[in-house]
Amino acid sequence: MFHTHENTLHITQLSQQALQQLSPSFANLPHTEHADGKYRLRRYSVVRYEQGKVIEENKHDFVQTDDINHFQGNVIRHFEPILSSTLQSDGMREMCALFMEANELPDGQEIEIHQIRITAIYDETQVAPEGVHQDGFDHIALIGIDRQNIVGGEIMLYEDDHQAPFYRKVLNNGEVAMVADTKLWHNACPIRSIHQNQEGHMDLFVLTAKDQENEFHS
Repeated sequence: MFHTHENTLHITQLSQQALQQLSPSFANLPHTEHADGKYRLRRYSVVRYEQGKVIEENKHDFVQTDDINHFQGNVIRHFEPILSSTLQSDGMREMCALFMEANELPDGQEIEIHQIRITAIYDETQVAPEGVHQDGFDHIALIGIDRQNIVGGEIMLYEDDHQAPFYRKVLNNGEVAMVADTKLWHNACPIRSIHQNQEGHMDLFVLTAKDQENEFHS
């Protein structure tokens, strides 16, 4: 059994029903004009999870400072929102409830949700083009939804950005990795197609949240 500091890393699982509900919506993710937009298809929404409900907020611009993201730092990235049918599904409620419970987040917590398909269009397609990094949040969940015709894509966790990873794992369909972003650094291996003449992809959700006392408003 893998032991680490309480809530530094927590692995759990979505129900099969949630997986079946959430998986089809990845088929129509849009390309973007961003630096990784040809192979990382995505939607992005901000929600509040309040009294067991996912409440959509009208925020669709995502920005990270360049000290956090050396790849696309200080760039305001606009994404199309996650479809309401996806956000209002029982599967999404289950996913948000897992995230809230594991991290003991308060009712009404704001959660940022990235819905991402990484397509294996190169000999090696980067899953995390920014390399070993932190995202500037307190809590992150990485949720594997589907792997099709690929090898690679393992998540890798580090105690700092100068050491070898102490943990690496392929996120199988429905597996959820909760990571304390302030304590650990993370990265992912590139993916490549097994059969070159067939489409290959990796689908995942990334959920992030800040503790409310750490939030700042500009």
